[in-house]
Amino acid sequence: MYRAGAAAAALFFFVMRLCAQAPFQFPTANHSLYQVGDELKFFAPTAPDKPWTSGSFGCERNGGWRMHEGLDILHRQTDRRGDPTDPVLATADGTVVYFSRKPSLSNYGNYIILRHNIEGLEIYSLYAHLSEVRADLKIGAPVKAGEGIGTMGRTSNAEGIARERAHLHFELNVLANENFAAWFKKKNPGERNDHEGWNGQNFFGLDPREILIRERNPVKKFSLLEFVRGQTELYRVQVRAVNFPYLKRYRGLILKNPVAEKQGVAGYELVLNYNGVPFALLPRAASEMKGAAKVQLLSVNEKEYRANPCRKLVAQRGSRWQLTEAGLRELDLLTY
Repeated sequence: MYRAGAAAAALFFFVMRLCAQAPFQFPTANHSLYQVGDELKFFAPTAPDKPWTSGSFGCERNGGWRMHEGLDILHRQTDRRGDPTDPVLATADGTVVYFSRKPSLSNYGNYIILRHNIEGLEIYSLYAHLSEVRADLKIGAPVKAGEGIGTMGRTSNAEGIARERAHLHFELNVLANENFAAWFKKKNPGERNDHEGWNGQNFFGLDPREILIRERNPVKKFSLLEFVRGQTELYRVQVRAVNFPYLKRYRGLILKNPVAEKQGVAGYELVLNYNGVPFALLPRAASEMKGAAKVQLLSVNEKEYRANPCRKLVAQRGSRWQLTEAGLRELDLLTY
């Protein structure tokens, strides 16, 4: 009995130690994600007759054809009017890079973006639909994991979110390009960009649910770098570009190629997941490059496309696969 109790205690403290070492924490006090069968206590579905998965990450909306790039985490406490009052917490140590207190300017409503450097990767956490951004929050200020940064709300640029499904929309992203504002102005002359480089189009989302669950594995220590490197390939492209910002920001995703190291780099082979996250960057020498196009589709994982088609980054025309307008636009942004 004593040995069994000691073993259980040892396992408990081992799990707690792993959790303490985890790079990300829950952004609210709602931790029901870990309780099997309690998904509807954690996620806010899009409607009462919709499954909890409609509040999770992925191709979960419009019959699998619309992407949702975050988690809609349900409120746990309200005021007398039924509005949420849950504190919103920084998911990891980081820096405040942006916030907006003008809800009419984005479907995010009031939102905050923090930058985190974890295992050499820049990750950007986003917290949306807030009722309040903390009054003394300042751009460039450091924050600690678990520190309060705002209050959950129902704000957006539309009609607002129903009280019963009030939630925090939470994202974990990689940044596409620090030159987004200039790229957007060039590609969309005359269109407004109220948030400069902190526009949601400049982020490619990772699945926070997968990250939070894997962090809790008591057997294997979680590595964010391994998680990103281990994404499932949807498609592979060749780009004739050698000096775009993503290469510098995500050096840990660059693979080794002795041929390119010897002959010089003429371009890159990019491997992307279904949400367009480039998770492997292989330098290529001129002798290894195919064709003369600036961007060329090399291959498509058809099984993954059938499972997750919602971003519409590639499409099949007859027996051939090709990059769609959305796919070409994303690569243009990435290499701008």
